[in-house]
Amino acid sequence: MRMSEQMTGGRLVVKMLESLGITHVFGVVGGQTLAITDALIDTPSIEFVHTRHEGAAAVMADAFGRLTGRPAVAIATTGPGATNLLTGVGGAYRDSSPSIIVTCNNNGENIHKDDAQNADHVQIFAPFTKYARLVAHASSIKQAMEEAYVNAMTGNPGPVHLDFARDTIEKVVDNPPEVPAVHPARAWVGTRPVASREQIAAVAERVLAAKKPVIWLGNGGNRARAADEVLALADALAIPVVTTFNGIGAVPTTHPLVFGALSRMGTNLTSRVIAEADLVLALGNSLNAVSTGRWRLELPEIIHVDVDPAMIGRYYGEVTTGVVGDLKAFATDLVTATAERATDARASRSEWIESLQHAEKQWWELSASLEPANRGVVSPAVVVRALRDATPEDAVLIPDAGNPGVWSFLWQMTKPNRYIKPVGFGNMGFALPGAIASVAADPQRPVLALIGDGSLGMSLGELETLARAGGPVCLVVLNDSSYGNIRQEQVLHFDGRTTGVDFGDVDFAQVAKGMGLPGKRVTDVVDLVETVRLAFASGKPYVVDVVLDREPSAWTYPAFVPHQN
Repeated sequence: MRMSEQMTGGRLVVKMLESLGITHVFGVVGGQTLAITDALIDTPSIEFVHTRHEGAAAVMADAFGRLTGRPAVAIATTGPGATNLLTGVGGAYRDSSPSIIVTCNNNGENIHKDDAQNADHVQIFAPFTKYARLVAHASSIKQAMEEAYVNAMTGNPGPVHLDFARDTIEKVVDNPPEVPAVHPARAWVGTRPVASREQIAAVAERVLAAKKPVIWLGNGGNRARAADEVLALADALAIPVVTTFNGIGAVPTTHPLVFGALSRMGTNLTSRVIAEADLVLALGNSLNAVSTGRWRLELPEIIHVDVDPAMIGRYYGEVTTGVVGDLKAFATDLVTATAERATDARASRSEWIESLQHAEKQWWELSASLEPANRGVVSPAVVVRALRDATPEDAVLIPDAGNPGVWSFLWQMTKPNRYIKPVGFGNMGFALPGAIASVAADPQRPVLALIGDGSLGMSLGELETLARAGGPVCLVVLNDSSYGNIRQEQVLHFDGRTTGVDFGDVDFAQVAKGMGLPGKRVTDVVDLVETVRLAFASGKPYVVDVVLDREPSAWTYPAFVPHQN
């Protein structure tokens, strides 16, 4: 009898994944993983996407969690396979994305001995996961997987880690446990705490009394899928909304009360909104360093709403009132609690809102021109503004770390939850694997990935994975032949001196063709727009290598310079 036909530990692992609703596994196989990956062959409900590097697999699991709210698995073998996962896992941890990280170790009796590729996986992953444990006995498999799943999905979601001893998954399980087709935990793990009526009533009084309250929406808005409820609150009480860098995508940017994102690079508009506020509703917002200029930003009174009590008042504690609860329910309950006096509140804020909307029009005019500043290259601001018109409305935008994310301040979204990027860990090489994960989650949904040539150099092998995966993915390379964000920071702060940031010219369109993908290099905006439209019309992956103007700096671009009173 073949191993795959018996109830091995590996087959039990896969049956539990099915029970918990896992539909995708990303990873690189190795000798220690085979008892699990072989069982996947006989499990059509779970798609196994094999990658060129384990780091990409971890990013794919992270991106899948961000886009769907459900965990996927990243799997790797022992030692270097496991450590290659770590950066992507750190990104999921810092940005609260649910995923299940599976490593497969040596035989239990040889763990912590001088076996091949020996490494203490649990110690390695513990700082970057919500839960990490070794599973060294078959009787522990079911319970360990249940506990890991609950940890991944409850509270602030995040990655969890299970390290399976090789003999635990390869041997036949004695008296295997019953595994339900649909695990009951799936029905309740999405439950969130709800604030009390007394808390809501107290907040209502303060919001009604404030002259210029602001909703500062964080990544929790993405995780809660709370766009409709937050906008209903904003509309009911005429409260402007800004997001954190990590909260981009939580609400449509085209709504008249949404004014964009605030981070260390501005924007000029959003920094003005916060500066004028007399009360900040920080919803699902950790008030971290990226948002607050390493806590140098002065803030008025804060009402801080989060599902995790430990996040509330960590910073700005002396001006913070905490509300433990789901921000979606909070927004709905606050609308109800203020309904009788909402008309007066809207009227009292109308003049301020109008002034902000006028400022917003002026802000957009700063990047309105699509005319080239220099011949033979395209400005990054022009790339982003022009691509919006060439990209399907329901497309997911995935900017990579560094400058692509900063320039995406200029991206307009009519729908929520169509935007992901690495923020808390800032791990480069995210956009390409993230695009593959998006196609895995929804093969028909278009994806526009903005990736710098530096980040593409770190994930280049996954072009072949994208060629295998297929799907309507347009990968736009912002190619300035450098680590552009760091080069610009050197120029700004070190008298124009640079080191370690420049590369030779690489035509990534030609590279893509060698890896099974169509591609084209463009040097003007007209060609860019036409090429991207054709790419999306094809419904297949396409690489557009844009020769970028190196002169505009994300650090000094007028639209991103913070507002000065």
